Amino acid sequence: MKASGRAIPILNPARASRRLRGRDVKVIGLGGIGVPVAQGLAQFFYRLPAPPRLFLIDGDAFEEANRDRVVFYSEPGHNKAKVKAQELTLLCGGGVSILPVPRFVTPRNASRLIAGGDILFLCVDNHATRKLVAGRCRRLPSVTLFSGGNDGVENGRPGTYGNVQIYERVRGRDRFNPITRFHPEIAKPADHRPDELGCAALLQSVPQLLFTNLAVAAAMLGAFHNWLCGNLPYEEVCLDIALARMNPITRAVAAGRNRGGRR
Repeated sequence: MKASGRAIPILNPARASRRLRGRDVKVIGLGGIGVPVAQGLAQFFYRLPAPPRLFLIDGDAFEEANRDRVVFYSEPGHNKAKVKAQELTLLCGGGVSILPVPRFVTPRNASRLIAGGDILFLCVDNHATRKLVAGRCRRLPSVTLFSGGNDGVENGRPGTYGNVQIYERVRGRDRFNPITRFHPEIAKPADHRPDELGCAALLQSVPQLLFTNLAVAAAMLGAFHNWLCGNLPYEEVCLDIALARMNPITRAVAAGRNRGGRR
């Protein structure tokens, strides 16, 4: 099959299982993007002959105000990771190992929550956590990171824009640029991680457009599909649902960025 003159590989369950063998898949953040990503992964893994473990990581609880962009069936007040792990386990008939981690990612636990070989789906709504996770990934010999987000509906923005960034290290070498390199808002975040905020601050979330969240989730899963096929040439996708636009971005990896350790 071809699209725009480029051959599109066909993914089969056996090939996907081989690509995922020995690796854990972790969704960090279970909001308007993380929940559909987690559901898509769980349904996809159900059909694999050897599905990987799927970890759901979030220290927050579902609130009634979340229902306009997140589907959950429990009463409000219960931890997001525990609730979605139970719901998706039922959805998959127990055929996928889905493990809840009711914690925020912090500097103290990042080394325990994010390990070498992990495949991460970073679906948080703050740049401070993105920077923390990005820094941890750069210290690992091998890791694959898909990070998705959107502008939100604030400060005159319509909330229709979103993007997905991909970072990967293989045997100590960067395949793509760190997600901080071309995004100063991540490299020098003006916000805070949720574990740094008080209860009142945690309740103040930026309004998000449901349809943009779903588009970002689909773009993250699409990038994962391409990665499974061994056919992922881009490191970022920018999208705008109002313009019906989705653009991949390919960049060269900067020289001297393939050494391990802190940078």
